[in-house]
Amino acid sequence: MAKTTIGEKIKKLRKDKEISLKELSKNSGVKEDLIKDIEEGEIIPSLAPLIKISRSLGVRLGTLLDDTIEEGPVIVREGKAGKIIHFSGQEDETSESHLDFYSLAAGKVDRHMEPFIVQVEAHKDKFKLSSHEGEEFIYVLEGEIEILYGKEKYHLKEGDSIYYDSIVPHHLHTKDNKPAKILAVVYTPF
Repeated sequence: MAKTTIGEKIKKLRKDKEISLKELSKNSGVKEDLIKDIEEGEIIPSLAPLIKISRSLGVRLGTLLDDTIEEGPVIVREGKAGKIIHFSGQEDETSESHLDFYSLAAGKVDRHMEPFIVQVEAHKDKFKLSSHEGEEFIYVLEGEIEILYGKEKYHLKEGDSIYYDSIVPHHLHTKDNKPAKILAVVYTPF
């Protein structure tokens, strides 16, 4: 079975539901050009626009990220988490990837959380805060990260964690341009 890209899934869902690009843009609040670029595989933005698009299409975020479906529990053995996607961390612009997401629940039917191991690479792009419905839990496994959350800035080291409402504009990046690894659990209401 061939893997389907996120963009192909969005386009198929949109067409199956007979929704135009313009309608999806209006309903999701995501720019039409960005949706078109995602569908054509030109860009993979941050999670925020993908969450907005999935909600507008009436599907959970995992529907866009998964290739297979498991009925029972999903077990991921040490070192075996499949790389799902590279995210730029940018909502509107193309940017070199600095977030590599490894899914810990790909294929789990009807899940309400999206757990990931995330390799956070250093990058020099300007940080643009993004927001979406839901909540996020971050636990630092290696290195140090910084989270911009509203008007606040939080510095987290190995062993630290943070739990926050994703509706507040936020951005996660490495501290002092050194790579880090985190456990991230994203909850998006459906």
